[in-house]
Amino acid sequence: MRKKLLLPLFSILMSLVFVSAGLPSKSIIKPTEITPEISAPEIGLAKRIESLYTNFTLKNTSMPSLIAFQNAMFGYYKLTDSQKIKNNILTIVDFSLPSAEKRMWILDMNNQSVLFNTLVAHGQNTGLATAQNFSNLNGSHKSSLGFYLTAETYIGKHGLSLRLDGLEKGINDHARNRAIVIHGADYATPAFVNKVGRLGRSYGCPAVPTKLSKAIIQTIKGKSCFFIYYPSEKYTKNSRLI
Repeated sequence: MRKKLLLPLFSILMSLVFVSAGLPSKSIIKPTEITPEISAPEIGLAKRIESLYTNFTLKNTSMPSLIAFQNAMFGYYKLTDSQKIKNNILTIVDFSLPSAEKRMWILDMNNQSVLFNTLVAHGQNTGLATAQNFSNLNGSHKSSLGFYLTAETYIGKHGLSLRLDGLEKGINDHARNRAIVIHGADYATPAFVNKVGRLGRSYGCPAVPTKLSKAIIQTIKGKSCFFIYYPSEKYTKNSRLI
């Protein structure tokens, strides 16, 4: 019930916040769309997320969409409560955006600041310029949605790389066996976009620009939360973290 009901409430709260701050409203939902079935804990969670998003938006020039941030925060809070997160950095990748756009945000949750906003590649069989198809299967060369914990670093064929552990059974829990890692790649750079009009594609890894890869990896390694978003009804239905 929360997945269906919290977003309208959240949109209303955000509209009020943006109006009071003198900013353009992102979304206006009529009061008649609110259902009285929303519980007090859900209202508290919506306010908590709204407060964070407002802080980030007022302090930073670029942020993920409201819906991507909201979904990321659902899982982030659950993982924090279960004490799985050891590094309070949240990475949000929004695969609803084309690969030519900067669709990765790395957020410092302690200071409400955006540390990186950069390009990130998707898998070869996930799509061409846009991501559309996702898989958890070995050899699929597709990206996987959902929540991950960053793990240990190693030196591979792409230099310094960072392993990811998928946290969602049947959705991304084969990530380590598939060698889905964060690494730098020349096909994930602005120069490649300028030449081809889109990024190149990986075997499913969220590859980032080579010049930024070491700094990104050093920032998010050590059990931080990494979330790949896409407006997938199948994912929303099967995920236990949103």
